[in-house]
Amino acid sequence: MPTVLLGVSASISAYKAADIISQLKKRNINVEVIMTKHSTQIIPELTLQVLSKNRVHIDVMLEDNPLEINHIDLVKRADLFLIAPASANIIGKIANGIADDMLSTTALAVHDIPKFIAPAMNTYMYQNPAMEANLQRLENYGYNLIEPKTSLLACGDYGKGALADVNEIVDVISHALNS
Repeated sequence: MPTVLLGVSASISAYKAADIISQLKKRNINVEVIMTKHSTQIIPELTLQVLSKNRVHIDVMLEDNPLEINHIDLVKRADLFLIAPASANIIGKIANGIADDMLSTTALAVHDIPKFIAPAMNTYMYQNPAMEANLQRLENYGYNLIEPKTSLLACGDYGKGALADVNEIVDVISHALNS
């Protein structure tokens, strides 16, 4: 059974991670979840733990198994790395080599497996030149971008920045695992 390592960052669309996990599990794909601390204020870790049937990882300093280095061993067990939703904050951290939480630290350890990122943020944030540069940098680092969609956003603005449809994300990931 293939394993997807799913990072969930603090975008209002973090609640959609539950549906992503459910859809991947229906396709017989194991899902290990890493959440940023702020994302747990949007959707409880227990929800994602119950759906994934795996412990959710949040604290980089929590090492339950003394025989493992959690952020390294998660990567070793994974067949694909996905961040969905990817906030402006996590994109900026990874693009600039900042490793100060479980998700950004793990992202820097990812190697030799496909990497995908699905941004979700306000359209003006998404169109900001700094964000465009960060996304370009991530593409240069081997990340595959799952483009956000144009939609009415949670803030009331209309534009590009909404998380891609869950079905699209799951189809892209399934296809990558089967390639």
